[in-house]
Amino acid sequence: MSGYRFERLRVLVVDDNPHMRKLVITILQAFGVVQIFEAGDGDKAWAMIREANPDVVFLDWMMDGLNGLEVAQLIRTSPQTPNPFVPVIMLTGYTTLDKVRAARDAGINEFLAKPVSVKAVMSRLVAVIEQPRPYVRTKLYFGPCRRRRGQDEYRGPERRVLAAAEPSSVGAAAR
Repeated sequence: MSGYRFERLRVLVVDDNPHMRKLVITILQAFGVVQIFEAGDGDKAWAMIREANPDVVFLDWMMDGLNGLEVAQLIRTSPQTPNPFVPVIMLTGYTTLDKVRAARDAGINEFLAKPVSVKAVMSRLVAVIEQPRPYVRTKLYFGPCRRRRGQDEYRGPERRVLAAAEPSSVGAAAR
């Protein structure tokens, strides 16, 4: 299927729907992933993350107990997290722009719309491996950089630097 060797990868699949969980697990097994952990709700997922310390997490949004966004925020910010940098791929049927932004703002690396396909699972898995985004820490956010475009494309002034140096210069430049 690909040139990747996933047998050493530890993956956690979290979904309250056992059929969806089994589908994702079967796809991952077809890719050669051997170490697969699963959880049926957010509370079990949080316990499994601390116990198994996975390399990648496939995380459903809507679940009983902790939902996917809450689990993602714990992964990124809790002192109990074993790895705040673990790639998290959000699985959801909620694909409106506001939901995608909310997932991004919770520290999700990639977004995967249900129903999933083999190609989509592979592309997200490869994306978190081949194109890891740098992580950003601010007072209100920790997670992968939310800017999706390559830095080589932008040739203007660095807004974050300008905003820190001269707060009014950004507004003036936009006028």
